[in-house]
Amino acid sequence: MIELVQGKIDLERVIAAVSHPGAGATVIFVGTTRDHNEGREVIRLEYEAYEEMAISELQRLVLTAQTQWPETRAAIAHRLGEVPLGEPSVVIAVSSPHRAQAFAACRFLIDELKKSVPIWKKEFFQGGEVWIGTQQGTPLPSSWVRPDS
Repeated sequence: MIELVQGKIDLERVIAAVSHPGAGATVIFVGTTRDHNEGREVIRLEYEAYEEMAISELQRLVLTAQTQWPETRAAIAHRLGEVPLGEPSVVIAVSSPHRAQAFAACRFLIDELKKSVPIWKKEFFQGGEVWIGTQQGTPLPSSWVRPDS
């Protein structure tokens, strides 16, 4: 299961997508909007995505994780639009017969999602707003650059 959603993420649905009788471990990562960042009082976050490419990249990441940790199952849900304080913006669930593989695959998925998936975060704080990510000059992954550019 890979999905981009408007509105709240259904945590139980994400967990159910990886549950099976052979799973001895299920690891869940829930990324939430915190109230402070870099000394600023955060009001909310907003996410935008190049949806078709984001889904494709998330699928690629899950396949990569399942190749590296063959007995894992993974599900990812990322919220788009406004995400108020304390609410999840991303949920990743990974199941495996053993905890070490589930933890490793989950860590890989969130780390790589942040690096390569075209989902952008705008932070609203007391006194302003700022885009966080590639808009601030971080180089684009080579998979995002068109050959004719």
